[in-house]
Amino acid sequence: MTRSLSFSLPVTVVVLAIAYIYFSTVFIFIDRWFGLMSSPGLLNAAVFTGVALMCVFNYTVSVFRDPGRVPSTYMPDVEDSGNPIHEIKRKGGDLRYCQKCSHYKPARAHHCRVCKRCVLRMDHHCIWINNCVGHANYKVFFIFVVYAVMACVYSLVLLIGSLTYDPEKDEEQTGDSFRTAYVISGLLLVPLCVALSVLLVP
Repeated sequence: MTRSLSFSLPVTVVVLAIAYIYFSTVFIFIDRWFGLMSSPGLLNAAVFTGVALMCVFNYTVSVFRDPGRVPSTYMPDVEDSGNPIHEIKRKGGDLRYCQKCSHYKPARAHHCRVCKRCVLRMDHHCIWINNCVGHANYKVFFIFVVYAVMACVYSLVLLIGSLTYDPEKDEEQTGDSFRTAYVISGLLLVPLCVALSVLLVP
């Protein structure tokens, strides 16, 4: 199940960051280190492009896939002994009922103030995908984070390698534009590697 998407500044920032890191990695770091038309250069460009495509694909699915909504007809069957114990409120011992959606909600379903509805197995609302992470999109969100970490680490290795490889070669051609690209990429990649890796820690 997909959902409509309105303009989101954080999503736009993520898309621009992915595009910038990809083009910097392939056309600056790989090209300067190996030469883009050499065998190692083509191999690294192909592998990095594959990782980047998987990252973009899973990010797109995370953004557009509905995280899972509680059916409006949901009603807990308290008399069915075969069902697991229903989650109850901490106070009063009543079954969980959402006052804003006006219906019962199952265990681990929570009301999102941003999406303005209850989400099944809601983990959190992520501004970077402009969507909740829930039952239906948790797996693709996790896979996106894994590929994003791989892409960032790979790009960082290529960045460092291209800096240390033959630094005296074409000194005049590595002017302000290249230096700016290296600085911006470094400022993007290091925090991203740390922040995304933290999400993978159980």
